Amino acid sequence: MPAEPDPVRAGGPPVVNNGEDEQATLLVLDPAGEGKNGELPATWRPLATRRRIVWCRLPVDGALSQADDLLGDTEAGDPPIDVVAAGESAEDALRLVERHPGAASHVLLVDPVPDESSELAERVRSAGTVVEVLPHSTGEPYNRIPPPLPLGHPDVVAGITKILEDV
Repeated sequence: MPAEPDPVRAGGPPVVNNGEDEQATLLVLDPAGEGKNGELPATWRPLATRRRIVWCRLPVDGALSQADDLLGDTEAGDPPIDVVAAGESAEDALRLVERHPGAASHVLLVDPVPDESSELAERVRSAGTVVEVLPHSTGEPYNRIPPPLPLGHPDVVAGITKILEDV
């Protein structure tokens, strides 16, 4: 049974947008609900100069349905959309992309819940979307942060930037 949403994280907007509609889009499914103040985490702001970022704060009602609408409204010739998710939101991201074949170029997962979404990831890959796992927390003491690594962590942003620059 899922945990009750944190009332502090459930406050604020369901989605934070930054960037121009004509830019390639990063659709972020954030289970931690960062961006409560209506702004992207500071580590993501430089990336927003090159890409439109749609940050869906999953603890807030309506965030996942807005992500679904964004992918569902995608048409041929639109700028590419890449989906980013962490921890328990990895399965939501994969299901979302599976419902909208061809809408997303990549699904980038940070510390996905082990083994729960591997079959789903294979179906998404076979439909033509690249699925990759990004830098993650190993749970070792030197990491200082247990999995899942927060999406605002600089290692996550660096990993996403590297993957997207190599495309």
